[in-house]
Amino acid sequence: MNTDYNKELTPEIRGKLSRIKHIALDMDGTIYMGSKIFPYTLGFLEDMTKAGVGYSFLTNNPTKSVADYLHKLEGLGIKAGEDNMYTTSLAAIDYIKEKYPEARRLYMLGTPSMVSQFEKAGFESCADDPEDVPDVLVVAFDTTLTYSRLCRAAWWASQGVPYIATNPDRVCPTDQKTVLVDCGSLQRCIEHATGRKPDIVLGKPDPTMLDGIMHRHGLKPEEIIMTGDRIYTDTAMAHNAGAVGVLVLSGETTLETALKVAEDARNNPAPEFFPPDLIVRDIRELGDLILASREI
Repeated sequence: MNTDYNKELTPEIRGKLSRIKHIALDMDGTIYMGSKIFPYTLGFLEDMTKAGVGYSFLTNNPTKSVADYLHKLEGLGIKAGEDNMYTTSLAAIDYIKEKYPEARRLYMLGTPSMVSQFEKAGFESCADDPEDVPDVLVVAFDTTLTYSRLCRAAWWASQGVPYIATNPDRVCPTDQKTVLVDCGSLQRCIEHATGRKPDIVLGKPDPTMLDGIMHRHGLKPEEIIMTGDRIYTDTAMAHNAGAVGVLVLSGETTLETALKVAEDARNNPAPEFFPPDLIVRDIRELGDLILASREI
């Protein structure tokens, strides 16, 4: 345990962890990296189940449908059902149905798997055609993106079509020697070209998905942890929902960045980001601390 960053089991941390009944787990960078599960993930989930702590998988990555995510988890040895999954695609679908109940046709920057999730919900996908005018523009993390479709999305943004982004992430964590340009970077590209920002950016740090988990399981904010590898999405979401925020150092955020955020919060009455309640090496260390908090 690295005491340079970990508060260990101070009375404050012990008290917070002892009240936890559920853990919302980010996926990429937290339970796996790319296509490789971390070696401690299955043991952590087993230990939490034995301790009576539930868990849900929550991701800002909309590239896969819920069915595809469950299939991927199963392939990694993790069994889960639809009730365990919360994605930004589902958040966007719910938002459109609430705010634009007449909308049916969408122009989407997204993978075929993501598009299938919207089609399952009753929406139709517009073609890359200036005559096929969408009701809503949806911009997501799109690993199948082509230049013409990006240009068409910018065109619809410039024409005032309602514009929703699924998540603010700039990059997606990967174990490969590349940079996976994520939804937040596509938004900046469209903004630079047209001057238009999304009308709303869903996903973390917006607390909607975490609120849904709490509602479904009858939880209070202090009874749930939001765990992830990003301060500007994962632990920011915990702060916005009033939940306990835990940062893991197994993904995007480095210890140096986390400590800078903590220092800024101490010195700035209105910091850009609030520091997490706890910083741990990985979910294995978090699990050990939760178990220790229950020891008499």
